[in-house]
Parts: sequence; C-alpha cells; structure tokens
Amino acid sequence: MSRKYKFYNKEGLYFVSFATVCWIDVFVREEYFNCIIKSLDYCRREKNMEIYSYCLMPSHVHLIFRAKDANPYLKRSLIF
Repeated sequence: MSRKYKFYNKEGLYFVSFATVCWIDVFVREEYFNCIIKSLDYCRREKNMEIYSYCLMPSHVHLIFRAKDANPYLKRSLIF
C-alpha cells in the first residue's frame, strides 16, 4: 500500500475521491449504484464509519467520512 493512502490522523475527517479505470461510466445502472450504497451502509453499520457526505457520479465517487470514536480499527461486537 502506498504511503499516501494511509490515514494517519485517527480523529480526522477525510475526503476521498476515486474513479473507475479510464473514467468509464460504470455507475449508470441502478443495480451498480445500489451496490455502492449497500457497501457504504455496511461500512457505516459494521465498521463504525461516520459518513458525512457522498456524491456518486457515473465514473467516480466522492466521500467525506471519519472513524467513529476516533478508532478506525474498532469493530462493533455482535450482541446475541
């Protein structure tokens, strides 16, 4: 993993943007769009990610988020 992709400030609010290869329009079908939304929801529920804003474009995604409780490695335990 490249050094520039690591999160050094555990309390930080991060802006992340990523694009598809060659900027190909991928997120144009509803099922592909829903796949990204479900993935973000999973990260929010299971990985304690606080999502402040996101923008899904046909070929790229913008995301503003932070780790809940300033701990990006904390996983919620399952309660039965």
